[in-house]
Amino acid sequence: MLDQNELDGLAGFDTPTICNAIEVLAPERRGWGYTVSPFFVLDRSAPPMVGYARTATIRASQPTGRSPEADRASRIAYYKHIDEGDEPTITVIEDIDAHVGFGAWWGEVHSNVHKGLGSLGVITNGSIRDVDDWADGFQALAGSLSPSHAWVHEVEYAIPVTVHGMAVSPGDLIHADVHGAVVVPDAIARDIPEVLADLIEKESTLITASQAEGFSAEVYERLINSFGPH
Repeated sequence: MLDQNELDGLAGFDTPTICNAIEVLAPERRGWGYTVSPFFVLDRSAPPMVGYARTATIRASQPTGRSPEADRASRIAYYKHIDEGDEPTITVIEDIDAHVGFGAWWGEVHSNVHKGLGSLGVITNGSIRDVDDWADGFQALAGSLSPSHAWVHEVEYAIPVTVHGMAVSPGDLIHADVHGAVVVPDAIARDIPEVLADLIEKESTLITASQAEGFSAEVYERLINSFGPH
């Protein structure tokens, strides 16, 4: 697990830049491990969030079928999962209704409760509501907006889920911003800042050259060849 300083260091980069580093350090990850479907961003001005995944599936189109006692016990167990382990966390919720977003799990109450339990935000294909009364600083990458919660309830928790095309297991390290989210492999997480220093320097050199008078395909070729692999 990364310490808070290391997490803060990763949060200093946007998610596309993190993906660039993963492509260098884990080239087999180039085509998977990140969001690929459209989503709604609650706060486009929010900084990137970096945290460890807490997961669940939800359904809203029908009642739980559980007794009130069993329903309460399940809800409490879900929140214990959100509260357990290393912080900060990011909550990843897969809506498994046939009509995804039929009812909103997320609103004023749940955003505040999850934030209080150490979650930085939510990534869900489901819907959210109460956006004007949302917990301050709690980010959402959601599928849609919805006015009602219908019969929304947790179905399972602490399990692998897939949201916006990104497969996530409990405890995965996630980096997310306005562009989307990516699962960061533990084995390379600490190497990312060093790799990015080199990538960013090369990009800056190329951009500066492209903005200068006399830039040409020959200049581009010379620079690219000087950069070496990647």
